[in-house]
This record gives sequence, C-alpha cells and structure tokens, in this order.
Amino acid sequence: MGNKTKGLLALLGLGALAYWKYKNSTPEDQQAVKDKLNTAKDNLNKWGNDIKNKANDVASQVQTKVDEAKTKAEDSLN
Repeated sequence: MGNKTKGLLALLGLGALAYWKYKNSTPEDQQAVKDKLNTAKDNLNKWGNDIKNKANDVASQVQTKVDEAKTKAEDSLN
C-alpha cells in the first residue's frame, strides 16, 4: 500500500475511534465537545471576516491610488 492509502486508513480509524468515544461519553462531555466545535467555528468565521475586510480595505486603497495616478496623467497631458 502507498503512503496515501495508509494515511487515509489511519485517518478513517482515528475518526471511527473519535466517534465511538463520543457516543460512549456522558452527555456533559458531549456538550463540551459541541461547545468546543461551535467556538472553533465562530473563531474561523471571525478570522475569515477579518481577512475579507482587510482585503477590501487594500483593494480600496489600490483603487484610490490608481484614480490619483490617472488624474495626474490626465492633468499632465492637458
């Protein structure tokens, strides 16, 4: 078997083990896992939104610089 196949089987085994452990845990532990996943999801969404906002800010700054350069070029031609 290749490395990819072994890695996939290992990942599948870990997933099955995690699922079994989750199903056999107490409701309090299950809720703790759900809370951790929700917190991680919220953090990823926040991080994604921050990156999106920064990218939009940079795009706006670039557009402003392009417009300024265009205006200067037009002024120099006149």
